[in-house]
Amino acid sequence: LLVTDRGLASMAITKTALDILEDAGLGRALFADVDPNPNEKNLEAGVKAFKDGGHDGVVAFGGGSGLDLGKCVAFMAGQSRPVWDFEDIGDWWTRASVEGIAPIVAVPTTAGTGSEVGRASVITNSATHVKKIIFHPKFLPGVVIADPELTVGMPKVITAGTGMDAFAHCLEAYSSPFYHPMSAGIALEGMRLVKEFLPRAYREGTDLEARANMMSAAAMGAVAFQKGLGAIHALSHPIGAVYNTHHGMTNAVVMPAVLRFNRKAIEDKIARAAAYLGIAGGFDGFYDYVLKLRAELGVPESLSAMGIAPDRIDELSAMAIEDPSAGGNPVPMTLENTKALFRDCF
Repeated sequence: LLVTDRGLASMAITKTALDILEDAGLGRALFADVDPNPNEKNLEAGVKAFKDGGHDGVVAFGGGSGLDLGKCVAFMAGQSRPVWDFEDIGDWWTRASVEGIAPIVAVPTTAGTGSEVGRASVITNSATHVKKIIFHPKFLPGVVIADPELTVGMPKVITAGTGMDAFAHCLEAYSSPFYHPMSAGIALEGMRLVKEFLPRAYREGTDLEARANMMSAAAMGAVAFQKGLGAIHALSHPIGAVYNTHHGMTNAVVMPAVLRFNRKAIEDKIARAAAYLGIAGGFDGFYDYVLKLRAELGVPESLSAMGIAPDRIDELSAMAIEDPSAGGNPVPMTLENTKALFRDCF
């Protein structure tokens, strides 16, 4: 069963993928009832399609939403418990029936989420508008086909948003208070690739070298953040769940405010990153670079510029401090300082 999102379902690259599957004798079954921020209703429909079709595996095809839902369909096809019983809390993943998890082939068509090398999926609870991280080691696809030619058709706004998602993953993994030298090294090099190649991919979508390096940066970010994320994601998850904004673009909007929020805890670390990236001026130089990159990519300057009103800060803040990413922020997040941080994003 090929799982993708509605936007990709009618595109030529999806038809080509289905043709390849059919020519190989694997049929051309397609499930595309996938929202930009997939929820449990999408998941239930996908599992039903998987079972009704008698399928034995999933090709997760697309950006973060298609990849996340496809992985979760393969996982949930063999489970009897509700999906929320496998949230990334403690050892909840051990509740799963491993035998029932279907094989997964991941084919990313964007360069940002890194979901193709991740052990989790993000699913929104449609009743509470809270994004939940569903985790199991078997979410990790058995095969990944990362072909940069599949990304050349991305519109500029998606190239920018997904690329900034990769940068946010690397930045937060590198800034994490939980030391892991391999993760830090991967995150640093991921940021360098974004710095060098995202503007090129944005300016010229058919630049295959830039597209290939951005796919590498996306995968590196996802590997690096296995040790945790931080306030960028803790803020963007509830914003995306409530307002259905693009995840990567939301990360880019809140990034400067989070850098200011975390400055005292990460100033020396960011100065070292700036030196590695060839940016003069330590923390301030890095911060200015982020502002310039956002401007170059057409990122809105604030949440207000995204069309979001500051009338739900209390609700969003309560959701943010409960988000799993909050625990990885260098500065502990409380309800009060998170409200102030949100206000700083408007």
